Formats: sequence, C-alpha cells, structure tokens
Amino acid sequence: MFSSRTLTSHGEKLVKEIADRHGVSTDAVRTLLFALEKGGGTVAQFCHPELGGNGQWMRGGMTMVGDMFNDRLKATVNAICLELSSIFSSQELFVPLAVDDHTGGLAAKNAWWPAELGIPSSTGSQNEVRYAYFPSLHRIAILQDGRVQIYDTQGHNIQGVQQQQQQSGMAGALQFTSQNGTFGISALPILSPDRKVGEASAFPAPAKPPPPVAIPPTGKSSPSPTEETLRTLERIAELHQKGILSDEEFKSKKAELLSRL
Repeated sequence: MFSSRTLTSHGEKLVKEIADRHGVSTDAVRTLLFALEKGGGTVAQFCHPELGGNGQWMRGGMTMVGDMFNDRLKATVNAICLELSSIFSSQELFVPLAVDDHTGGLAAKNAWWPAELGIPSSTGSQNEVRYAYFPSLHRIAILQDGRVQIYDTQGHNIQGVQQQQQQSGMAGALQFTSQNGTFGISALPILSPDRKVGEASAFPAPAKPPPPVAIPPTGKSSPSPTEETLRTLERIAELHQKGILSDEEFKSKKAELLSRL
C-alpha cells in the first residue's frame, strides 16, 4: 500500500519486531500500519498478497481477508492489527507531516503545532484535519483549513481518532476514543483562540490535570453485543453495495453474524 508517511527509526524497528514475531514480511506489517494510520488506528482496509489480497479489520469488530475461510490467516491479521492499534496512539511511529515554511514559532520545520507543546506522542490526519496529541500535557492540537486550535483533553487518555462524515466545521466532526468511551471534539474545552499556522501562541500553560470526568450523556460508551453485531451487519452491507464483498461472501458473513443474535 502506498503512503506519503515516513516511518521513524523507532517505527521501522517495531515493524521488524512485529513481522518476526508473527512470521510475516515487514512489507505486510507496513501495509497494515499504513492502513491503520488512514483509519485513525481503529479501522484498516488493506490489500497485500501475503494477507490474502483485499481485506478489512475493525477494532472490536470483524476481520476479513480475501481467503475468507482461512482462520489462521484471519487470526494473524487480527493479532498484528491489535498490536499495532495498541501502540498507535501512544508511540510516535511516523515522521510528522511537512507544512509550509512560514511557520513562525512552530516546534520544528516539519511540525505545525506550537513549539511550547513539544513533541507529540502521536500525530495523524482524518481527511482534511490533522491532529497532534500530547498526553503528558493533556493537550491535543487540531489543524484545519490552515488554522490551529488547542484543546484540553482533561482526564481522557485518547486511544483513537475518527471523523464523522457529512458534517461541516470542526466542532463535533472529530470523534475520539478513550478509556471513558467515544466523544466529540466539542466536548473538550478550547484553550486557544482560532489562529492561523505561524501566528503567535496565546493559550495558558498546562495546569495540573483535573480528575477524570464522565463522558457527556450522548450515548452508550460500551455497546452491547447485539448492538455491535447489528453495526457490523450494516458495515458489511455497505461493503457489499460497494462491490468489496461478493454476493457469496456477503451471504456467508451475514449468516454468521445473524447466528450470534
């Protein structure tokens, strides 16, 4: 899988260690890692001959490979994706994306976040939105349309990022996963005014972290097995409509999921 991202030396080392541990090539592990990066660390759509061709993985959901009855291959893909997903948001695996040189007081030439935040534990992008997460400071920086906003993550230990479709603006569009469940960016307090990349920073220094807070009552934090199965059914129906799943594959997976209800 082609990716514009470059792995750090630490990322390359982890890829090799995981490949050796699971008995696959480093190229196969890179393919899954790049797919996870595009899926915010929780979803991966990939294509690699060693992994059975086209496939898909979702954290807490299903694992699909081209050789759909190869349970051993499914288990290998699931194990690799789970391992990569667990370290995706806690370790820096990719070299930060480069931006324009007009960055003023930014942390480095290839970094877009304010210098005083230091080095993030993870960075990524969802469509046209970039994010950089600083767990030790309880901060997350969001870059959209050339403007940066800083948010206080409070008691959340962010583990995954997604972006809702067909929503305009930043508020509510980004969805985060933490030990407390899933919540929108609008649930986090903004610590800086909306400003362009390169403008002087104007947000307060990080204070002592407050105690963990409960997620606003926007929904269940942990879906029941039945709800999870129904969501997976909806997902495979979408894949079938898009031609990713054949009629036979769709019927087989549908029957398997319905048997769980």
